[in-house]
Amino acid sequence: MPYSATSYATELSERLKIFFLTMQEFFEFSLRTFGALGATKRYWKDVMYQMYVSGTESLPIVMVSAVSIGGLLTFEIGNILTEFGAKGLIGRTTAFSIIRELGPLLTGIMLSARVGARNGSELGAMKISEQIDALRAFGTDPIAKLVVPRLVAALIMFPPLTALCDAAGLLAGAFMAIGYHSLDPAFYWNPVMNYLVPKDFYVGFLKPPVFATLMTLVTCFNGFSAQGGTVGVGNSTIKGIVVSCGLVMVFNFYISKLVFEIL
Repeated sequence: MPYSATSYATELSERLKIFFLTMQEFFEFSLRTFGALGATKRYWKDVMYQMYVSGTESLPIVMVSAVSIGGLLTFEIGNILTEFGAKGLIGRTTAFSIIRELGPLLTGIMLSARVGARNGSELGAMKISEQIDALRAFGTDPIAKLVVPRLVAALIMFPPLTALCDAAGLLAGAFMAIGYHSLDPAFYWNPVMNYLVPKDFYVGFLKPPVFATLMTLVTCFNGFSAQGGTVGVGNSTIKGIVVSCGLVMVFNFYISKLVFEIL
């Protein structure tokens, strides 16, 4: 039976109501998380463990992504610039692209997928098995115990991972420029060292803390909101990953735009 205009309006109204209620709950969850940051010292062992999870264990996937994208970027850019006789700009173009945009963006997306999946699945499983309710029953704030260590660890580990991602991407670009495009190493590295300005580093390293905060809050909120057994945990985990990756890309654009308009 086809939907009437009234049915569409009712369904749209219900969806908007759910959306705004979810946003309100997320806002309250975020405020409670920031308000519980004072408990960081009490749960420092949990912070150290989460730093190992989000930093050391995530390093291989970040490096593989950086090397692949750095090499591919230099390969494609080099082909285009060679046609115009501007092969000497390969190093400068690669450095700007990686440090301003691709390094932070790749790190944010990879960690949203890997660390975000872990946050959502672990907290979702604890939610449906009532372990989070048990923490409350014993007088422990589950946000201070479970979310704050993840947020602090992400804020600490995202910037150095981004720096390593930048370095790996530039090195991969150098190997491609020297080995494939037959560019002298000095023509690759001199523009990288001489043309980068502080603004390039500001925009590149302003993003990791923002991405860390978005990823942690979104994936942990979805874990805390899991319902409906194991299927519900899977759905909430996927939703957290998709939303956090989308937010990383949107904020990547606006942070770049804001910094380059102000500075």
